[in-house]
Amino acid sequence: MTSLPRPTTELSADEARRIALRAQGFLGAPDRRAGVRGVLRHLGAVQLDTISVLARSHELIPYARLGAVGRKTVEQAYWTSAPPAGAGTPAAPHAFEYWSHAACILPVEEWPHFAFRRRAYRSRPHWNHDLPDGAYDQVVKQLRAEGPLTATDLGGAKKTSEWWDWSGTKVAVERALMYGEVVCVERRGWKRVYDLAERAVPEPLLHDELDDRECLRRLVRLAGQSLGVGTRADIADYHRVRLDQVDAVIADSGLVPVRVEGWGRAVAGKGGAGNAGTRPAGDAWADPAALETVPRGRHRTTLLSPFDSLVWERARTERIFDFTHRLEAYTPKPKRIHGYFAMPVLAGGRLVGRVDPAREGRTLIARQVGLDGPKAVPAVAQALVEAASWVDCTDVRVERVDAPELREPLAAELVRLLG
Repeated sequence: MTSLPRPTTELSADEARRIALRAQGFLGAPDRRAGVRGVLRHLGAVQLDTISVLARSHELIPYARLGAVGRKTVEQAYWTSAPPAGAGTPAAPHAFEYWSHAACILPVEEWPHFAFRRRAYRSRPHWNHDLPDGAYDQVVKQLRAEGPLTATDLGGAKKTSEWWDWSGTKVAVERALMYGEVVCVERRGWKRVYDLAERAVPEPLLHDELDDRECLRRLVRLAGQSLGVGTRADIADYHRVRLDQVDAVIADSGLVPVRVEGWGRAVAGKGGAGNAGTRPAGDAWADPAALETVPRGRHRTTLLSPFDSLVWERARTERIFDFTHRLEAYTPKPKRIHGYFAMPVLAGGRLVGRVDPAREGRTLIARQVGLDGPKAVPAVAQALVEAASWVDCTDVRVERVDAPELREPLAAELVRLLG
């Protein structure tokens, strides 16, 4: 492979963008043999969210990198335990759910790294929910006796219009989850399935033996590897640790300091792609392995979940892609600009547009489409048709195009692709 044409401590904006794309699994042939589990381990965290348009976000993440992997296959890959290592050995889970960037699916190997967060939760001086006397011990006792259970199974469901109005049992099991005595081993009908950590987490990983500094050092290193290259703020955001915690360990993390052209100040973020002119260099940190070769290979063309780790941090997305994007699902409808669940379109290593999707029977509806010029039309059409096929839709209907003059070219390209 070809070496970078300049010292690895100095990167152009384009080199940094390509390094980030490769680190996130969008540049180069995907490792299909590793599949969904490989994507999870490569990223280190896959964010969960309740919104489901085409599919839930944790399903969209492997789809964006691997293509049309079945949705049932995705769920099984995340939650099905590995075969026992030998007689008398219990099956080992591949993943668990915990608080990382947000509520995330995490590789089970990362359990030890969150010991610092579990300790912090245990010493937390106050909580938003009162814990009834005896509820915590009762939840642990019931899980020990009956095995993995949902909050409903535990008798803790409480139907109310206020989502935060938890029952005492729900408060207890969620607190046990934060403390690490209980672990979420599956989502079933979007409900968490809880089990005792002592039973679900493999013995070599179970014990919180790492001190806070070592936990943070490992998480900083893993975040840098998953990002390829990032600022201190990018690295801190990946698993939601503080900047001062990053600063305390980054020199010992194995990441190397670099300077990236254009990262010295905020990018204006036109909502399009490309970098205009030469901007000052900014300090960042990189995975040394990512600097060894020029990132090459095939680019993915795909719709991205707004919760995808490639774009989940808005300032980084603007800096790398010169593309401003925000999730508007929680914005009042009259104030939305791009739509309820607008999904950026990645093509050729650039963000070239966005689509706000919906489904009606077997028709994928593009309620609103934004395109970064005529050249984006083929890529957006391809992304729509592939997504439609993945969710078993046979047709695509476009309702609104932000640039009216591109509506007919987009419609013609969709007709061509759909045959």
